Amino acid sequence: MVQRKPLVLGDDGLPQQLQSGDAISVPTNAPSLRPAINGESVAIPFGTPVYASTGTGVKRGQANAKATAKIIGLVYDANVAAGATGSVAQGGILTGTTAQWDTVAGTTGGLAFGTYYFLDAANPGKLTATAPTTAGQVNVCVGSALSSTELEVDIELPILL
Repeated sequence: MVQRKPLVLGDDGLPQQLQSGDAISVPTNAPSLRPAINGESVAIPFGTPVYASTGTGVKRGQANAKATAKIIGLVYDANVAAGATGSVAQGGILTGTTAQWDTVAGTTGGLAFGTYYFLDAANPGKLTATAPTTAGQVNVCVGSALSSTELEVDIELPILL
């Protein structure tokens, strides 16, 4: 059998043979992050769905109104203090502990594999496995569970009911 070397992109952006001793790096599904300032008077915990309240400020999202349902991501940090800057995951796989997901999704034992999670209409900053169906509420799917600790963040456009 003939051993072949794959073509890769070099540091200069041009294709070249894979050099001896080099390895191919595979992109990960790490979340896409953006910095944001907590505009709430309370700390915002991990996994909380947030909307942009100012250019760089965020507040806890809720599916009870269009303005608060325009979710830009989920809090990435363990906790973002009031007025502090933290990171918001806008896409990719967000990994937390089962306890962290229990707090934001109101579950026991973390997320349920294969379940879609939606912005909660009754509780600010929470997720629910039940899509809103009441007129005047907003349906926003924020992602699906890959395991009890991983959510694939894929925020859909809000649908006013």
